[in-house]
Amino acid sequence: MSSLEGVLAVWGREFVVYTREKERAVSSVVTPLIWLLAFGAGLGASVSVAGINYQEFIFPGIIGMNVLFTSMFYGMYVVWDKKLDVLKEILIAPQPRWVAFLGKVLGGLTICAVQTTILMICGALFMGIPLTPFSYLAALAGSILFGLGSASLGLFIGAKLSSPDSFSLVMSFVMWPLFLTSGALYTIDKLPVYLHAVVSVNPMAYGVDLMRGALLGSWTFGWMLDVAVLLLFGAICFWLGKSAFEKMSLG
Repeated sequence: MSSLEGVLAVWGREFVVYTREKERAVSSVVTPLIWLLAFGAGLGASVSVAGINYQEFIFPGIIGMNVLFTSMFYGMYVVWDKKLDVLKEILIAPQPRWVAFLGKVLGGLTICAVQTTILMICGALFMGIPLTPFSYLAALAGSILFGLGSASLGLFIGAKLSSPDSFSLVMSFVMWPLFLTSGALYTIDKLPVYLHAVVSVNPMAYGVDLMRGALLGSWTFGWMLDVAVLLLFGAICFWLGKSAFEKMSLG
């Protein structure tokens, strides 16, 4: 089996698992819609941000939240695969370990792309989000770029831990600060200097900005800086995750 066939085999397994877990697929779409209704419908009726209805303003941020939570919790399956010895069967195959890691990353990105597409269709149909082929592809590219880094980071953490409980605890300390300091729910233009500095080093802020610019035409950093930061974030996290897989113990 070639390396490409190995990558495709792992990717195929991850996607089949996702399609079989219907509850997981449904909840991953319903949860962000609840956030949109809870925050957007209430505040959106009377609040606008930069001339944009609040519900529309937070829509790209909720997509970013969905990508973050889905892709990083994807690392939980590494923990379970280790406990069930499924990962051992994959890693002892006569293939480099980066093959398994790349296949899992592609599986996570595919899931993010599917969920992002569903959310954008819901936004266009029920919220009036302006959606064109170009804006859809640009926003999808933004979600995939951000998902590359966050999925790799989730897999890195999953490779380092052996307990689902410890994974969930670590994720809480990683995901919520990333989400709450990303500008997903508010504009960052008038933040205090210290908070603006925190947002400026948060890679999710650039993912949200890229998707918000693509869908609504509202930019904070500009698409070139957004893409550059997300590529750097993805490259660093991919290298960390690949290294963790190569050093992971099968005992």
